[in-house]
Amino acid sequence: MVKRLLSRAYLWLLLLVLYAPVLIIIIFSFTESKVLGNWTGFSTELYTSLFDYSIHHSLINALWNTLTIALIAATVSTILGTMAAIGLFNLRGASKRTIGMVNSIPILNGDIITGISLFLLFVSLGITQGYTTVVLAHITFCTPYVVLCVLPRLKQMNPNIYEAALDLGATPFQAVRKVIFPEIKSGMISGFILSVTLSIDDFAVTVFTIGNQGLETLSTYIYADARKGGLTPELRPLSAVIFVVVLSLLFIINYRSTRQNKKKGGKR
Repeated sequence: MVKRLLSRAYLWLLLLVLYAPVLIIIIFSFTESKVLGNWTGFSTELYTSLFDYSIHHSLINALWNTLTIALIAATVSTILGTMAAIGLFNLRGASKRTIGMVNSIPILNGDIITGISLFLLFVSLGITQGYTTVVLAHITFCTPYVVLCVLPRLKQMNPNIYEAALDLGATPFQAVRKVIFPEIKSGMISGFILSVTLSIDDFAVTVFTIGNQGLETLSTYIYADARKGGLTPELRPLSAVIFVVVLSLLFIINYRSTRQNKKKGGKR
């Protein structure tokens, strides 16, 4: 009994430490105070001014750049990562272990090393740094995560259904599209959402590949804003909105996944 209470207390303490900063930001996003921690009464003024382009055009542009880069990078990474996962799954022996290890290197490698490496690559190739290089950089570090999300779904799949589809007259492309993709769809969705999150959150790789053309993402905007001596108050409601959106997506995905598992279990 005591052990169970201690384990629960430890769990709640851990959750409190993890989410208390986020809750503080959400709470103080509903006040007009320019200083975090100073409550001046309930207000939605910061939410109203957040989306006023005439006041915060730089912040809105940075947010737009961040979202478009994240969606493009996540889409391409999901396609490339899924194809790579299928190819890796069908390899055997030393080749499979070698490719698996190579795929893990960008994940284990420090972000700053990846950023410097990509910076030197773009400079040596004479590529002007800007929007395109940031997208390419984000695709580079997101793709291995998609591979790791899709591989477990491939391992759980019945390997005979692909060959059965071929025996029934389907082309390899049709078999992949109509048989394999439905089986690994949940892994692809997880990889896509993880890629979006990683792209939005990234700073180290972005700052080395963003160039000096005036392009800003949310992470570089916050960094520059913090160096001026403080953070724009509207960043509090923006952080709250992003957190709620991500949390809602996770709930929806988990709910759909639970329903699909129940349906499969019922059919069996």
